[in-house]
Amino acid sequence: MEPLLVKLTTMHAADPGRARLRERIIDAHLPLATRLARGYQHRGEPTADLIQVAIIGLIKAVDRYEPAVGRGFLPYAIPTIRGELRRHFRDSTWALRVPRRLKELHLALQRAGDELLDELGRAPRPSELARHLGIPVTQVHEGLTAAAAYHPSSLNRPAGSPDDPGSEVGDFVGDVDGGFDNVLNIADLEPALAQLPERERRILVLRFYREMTQSEIARVVGLSQMHVSRLLAQSLRQLREILSQPAPLPQSRHDAA
Repeated sequence: MEPLLVKLTTMHAADPGRARLRERIIDAHLPLATRLARGYQHRGEPTADLIQVAIIGLIKAVDRYEPAVGRGFLPYAIPTIRGELRRHFRDSTWALRVPRRLKELHLALQRAGDELLDELGRAPRPSELARHLGIPVTQVHEGLTAAAAYHPSSLNRPAGSPDDPGSEVGDFVGDVDGGFDNVLNIADLEPALAQLPERERRILVLRFYREMTQSEIARVVGLSQMHVSRLLAQSLRQLREILSQPAPLPQSRHDAA
């Protein structure tokens, strides 16, 4: 996929083939965007909305990626997509008056959910959240219920210009394809990570989920920064190979139409 990204940056904007190549690259990485979006689904927001937000992040990553920097696309795309999702929640507001205690509990559950998601590779159960925070399960249920009063900014919010005042954010995002779940089952990141040694998995989690620097990771795992850098590069090459396998699948949507 990296050669296609390099080719994309060299093509003229008016070249009709560029739009097709761009769409192909985006389609090939939809499973990744979906996977990252599902990592936030325990926060009480519709998964479809989160996928839409993640796709926006993916599109930004494809359009802004500079192969010459030498980072590789995945190390650039993953933080970009996660950043888009975090901005989505940061811009959210509490729609109802909720006691401060419940707001704090809700935020604590979000943080705990993120931590357990890294450890478990799935959304944690209420009982697991309770054990992690050292609180009764009933309190977890109470905090999760408070999420009902937490209304993130909608994709229906205005996004138009003076020439097009009726436009909404959702107008600029494609529909979620019904085959996403099937594609995700084939190209899920979790099985890909499972093929890596435990040390490499931990380093990837620290780098892309905890967003730690290589020097910070080196201190945590007891290796040199150079060794961490080599392990990251090696692990990302393996993941790229695995994640590139579903690339032809999006075309089947057109074949089935």
